Amino acid sequence: MVPLIGIEEEYLVVDPHTRHVTPRAADVLAAATDVLDVAHEITRFQVEARTAPSADLADLGAQLRAAREEVAGAARSCGLAVVASGIPVLGNVMPPPLSDDARYEQGRTLYRALQDEISICALHVHVDVPDEEHAVYVGNHLRPWLPTLIALAANSPFFVGRDTGYASWRVISWGRWPVSGAPPYFPTFEDYELALRALAESGALMDPKTVFWDTRPSPRLPTVEVRVADVPLDVNDSLTIIGLVRGLVVKALADVARGDRGLPIPSEVVRAAYWRAARDGLTGDSLDVRHGTLLPAPMMARRLLAHVSDALAEAGDLPYVEDGLERLLAKGSGAERQRRVHAREQDLTDVVDDLIEATVA
Repeated sequence: MVPLIGIEEEYLVVDPHTRHVTPRAADVLAAATDVLDVAHEITRFQVEARTAPSADLADLGAQLRAAREEVAGAARSCGLAVVASGIPVLGNVMPPPLSDDARYEQGRTLYRALQDEISICALHVHVDVPDEEHAVYVGNHLRPWLPTLIALAANSPFFVGRDTGYASWRVISWGRWPVSGAPPYFPTFEDYELALRALAESGALMDPKTVFWDTRPSPRLPTVEVRVADVPLDVNDSLTIIGLVRGLVVKALADVARGDRGLPIPSEVVRAAYWRAARDGLTGDSLDVRHGTLLPAPMMARRLLAHVSDALAEAGDLPYVEDGLERLLAKGSGAERQRRVHAREQDLTDVVDDLIEATVA
């Protein structure tokens, strides 16, 4: 049986005149219709749209397009705009204004200046799994491929007016948090539970929702949540990444059923691969952590496709994801598009204008 998928995409609210992020997410949410499942996020610069669970990529694509159009329309009705970008291109956002929520204020006390760059937007993919234990072992299997997903989804090269030199500054900024990035390798579910108890004792966790690893058992749903990707600029790219993620999960579940709990790659090696993928995106080399070798990022992406091709074929997704991956590799990531616009126009306001248009294209 093909697992159901649920999607969360986060967007930034911007002033279309200044092109800066603006703390008016509540106005956008108030203007959105009841047809759409939208919610506030940790800062007042962000809104989140959620799909209903579905096994069909085409249906998920229709839901995502409708969500983006609805959020953009609600923003326009308030004299605002929304953009799909991993981090703010323009605006003085440090520290960002938090949404009204006692839990967020508690986080400010706990995490302090870590929240200065918390205005980040990601694509979260929930895939059904039997239970929390399976979710942990699936995470073991996904660890080698998370850097490749980072490169494919990279869409945050500029931050508050400057080129960071990275394709995904969101990944670098988020990686400073105490429980973030790739999860450790867990030989047993008991090891996972012991780690969570130690992290809670250290004060690094407020509650299970602050386990921010890029794959984790969802704290509220019977899913594994994969949250490694910047929010892509293009819905088609979102769907390609979503298809690859489900393929990875299906392949991992089959391996776990055979008693394989994944390759125990050292966390330091995975961290280095994260850094390389976040810096260079699809334009440089990627570290294949399974073999400790560098190879061109597009080649690594095709290795990922080959790794999950049987699972994609089983779900009926293989032709769609094959075509989507080749289109993505041919045109480049969102980060490459942002830099092309900036190179042509020499002004970051033009980058934001392009993001506004492309988010609902």
